[in-house]
Amino acid sequence: MIEYIGNVKMNYNFYNGQDSYSDGEIEDELLKVLLDQKDISQLLQEDNRWPTLYHFSPNRHNLLEWFSFKPESDVLEIGSGCGAITGLLCEKSKSVTCIELSKKRSLINAHRHLEKSNLEIIVGNLNEIKLEKKYDYVTLIGVLEYAALYTETESPYISFLENARKYIKEGGVLIIAIENKLGLKYWAGSREDHTGQFFDGLQNYPSKRKVATFSNLELEALVREAGYKDAQFYYPYPDYKMPTQIYSDNRLPVVGELKGNSPNYDQNRVLLFDEESVMDNLIRNQLFPTFSNSFLVFCSN
Repeated sequence: MIEYIGNVKMNYNFYNGQDSYSDGEIEDELLKVLLDQKDISQLLQEDNRWPTLYHFSPNRHNLLEWFSFKPESDVLEIGSGCGAITGLLCEKSKSVTCIELSKKRSLINAHRHLEKSNLEIIVGNLNEIKLEKKYDYVTLIGVLEYAALYTETESPYISFLENARKYIKEGGVLIIAIENKLGLKYWAGSREDHTGQFFDGLQNYPSKRKVATFSNLELEALVREAGYKDAQFYYPYPDYKMPTQIYSDNRLPVVGELKGNSPNYDQNRVLLFDEESVMDNLIRNQLFPTFSNSFLVFCSN
């Protein structure tokens, strides 16, 4: 079934009628805000809950606002959620196709981007969708870590990356944003973002929640095993969700440049040591890439 919300094409041909991923009732509130045409900037001033900030903050655009997409490019956004990055992708490319498990999140995405005539949202699981075209860029922003929940194979992360690669043009790029399981903030007392457990990723996930992030060495090995030729790492700080700086191997932070302790936006944390001084020590010893809190990775096909 196809319908239009404003200029946005909604494709329900692969939707099974169930939203298997949700932040709960707050998504109803966010959708109502859009249906009532309330001012998003005013909402962000009044509502300090993490889901509101995560889904609606303009700071989410910092992750890719600097990146020069090829002219007239086609983008596939896998796991588009409530559209935190979608609008930016629409502005930077000829067309954007979103794939999202949740109909409610897709409706939020559509209603916040009503004017985008180059946007199609497909509701469903990537593993059950057959696309007719290939894309210059495919994005997995906060998505790869959940692959084991929705991919029933012996190697779900590799299988998911292989499936995504089928839709990338020759010479195209896969863009991954994900937490680093060895990120300094987790040593310093922040909870693991997805399980809420202290030191869960550092101990290689004894909680066994079918959610996992990876070190830089592990992530590069995964993408290479899935058939990608190269992986270029960038390091969003303090993380990929609300980055204020993005570093590369050509321009790493210098001593004294990174200030304070990393936020744990949606959960309480403990403070086991001063991250700023430890980070300076890591920088002196050329270990920042190993302990960066997040990765932004461009993988060539």
